Amino acid sequence: MLDKLHPGAPAPDFTAIAVGGCHGEGESISLSSLYGKTVVLYFYPKDDTPGCTTQACDLRENYNTIIAKGAVIYGVSIDSPPSHAKFLSKYHLPFPLFSDEPKAIVNAYGVWVEKSMYGKKYMGTERATFVIGPDGNIKAIHRKIPPSAHVSTILKDL
Repeated sequence: MLDKLHPGAPAPDFTAIAVGGCHGEGESISLSSLYGKTVVLYFYPKDDTPGCTTQACDLRENYNTIIAKGAVIYGVSIDSPPSHAKFLSKYHLPFPLFSDEPKAIVNAYGVWVEKSMYGKKYMGTERATFVIGPDGNIKAIHRKIPPSAHVSTILKDL
């Protein structure tokens, strides 16, 4: 599947629980229900960790700019809906987060990868962002974006 993900290709559809924003405490939605809008779908390793918090807060600070360009933002991690709710509340994040506990979305997008920290290898979510056009096709893919450069990178695609 990973080799099929490139700009112009259809974004893999999925259905998952979205927490926050217009979805409140949690609602099952599919990516295809968002067709007609540009979707910034960003994958991050874990709620309330330093890099992920930096990235989410930068998106929060630029939320109105992104929305004004006609896009919606959804984060994705393998954390649970209650973990997402706590993260959203703690940092006043205005956009929803998808819970991907079964790892279906991270696998479909090829971001469940082998990582290494202090010489130890483990599986985890790669920090990546997919900008998906209103037609459901991928407009841009950004992998391994430093959290502090995330917004400036995606704004170029909107």
